[in-house]
Amino acid sequence: MRTITWLSAHDAPEWFPPPEQALEEPAGLLAAGGDLSPQRLVAAYQRGIFPWYSPGQPVLWWSPDPRAVLFPEEFRCSRSLAKTLRNAGFSPSVDTDFAGVIDGCAAPRATSPGTWITSEMRVAYLALHRLGHAHSVEVRRGSELVGGLYGVRLGGVFFGESMFSRETDASKAALAHLVSLCGRNNLAVIDCQLPSRHLASLGVRGIPRSQFQALLAEHAQPGPNALLDR
Repeated sequence: MRTITWLSAHDAPEWFPPPEQALEEPAGLLAAGGDLSPQRLVAAYQRGIFPWYSPGQPVLWWSPDPRAVLFPEEFRCSRSLAKTLRNAGFSPSVDTDFAGVIDGCAAPRATSPGTWITSEMRVAYLALHRLGHAHSVEVRRGSELVGGLYGVRLGGVFFGESMFSRETDASKAALAHLVSLCGRNNLAVIDCQLPSRHLASLGVRGIPRSQFQALLAEHAQPGPNALLDR
């Protein structure tokens, strides 16, 4: 019977159990404890592991199987979204307001009044952003931030963390802009972590964990990488 691994302060920040040891129920739970230091977070992402937990819980580390991913060439831009991108007056940008995007993602929503983006998570990803690992895509109408997404880039992989909308399709516009940047930034895949009907409508699909690990071995590099918007 599998059990989760507890990470202690004595463990090296680069150490994690093999992702194949993740539980089947709850699906993908691999480890608990440790911290959210930049070194540990980068090591986790390079291994296909990410933190996700609620306030009051220890840090929980996950590696689900299957893994939800978006290959840029498979992005589905519907007619209605294409019309929105042409006519809604949205203006996309990169890394101009990382704090604003993470705060937008953490804000209560009608379907989910709570948030997993704790103050500890916010501090950790702001630190990753300062180090050049974490990036945001902003969508504005005029000067107002109306949507966006943020995540971590390691080489040719963008690990999406969360997105938000204050206007219809603003988060989809952020994803569309990220997809448009993939070619010029040599991004091979966008990790979406867990599947959903909404993501599937945009072209996201599940692949086996073993295939995802192979993609990481080929494309994920641990050094900081800018997300060039040009």
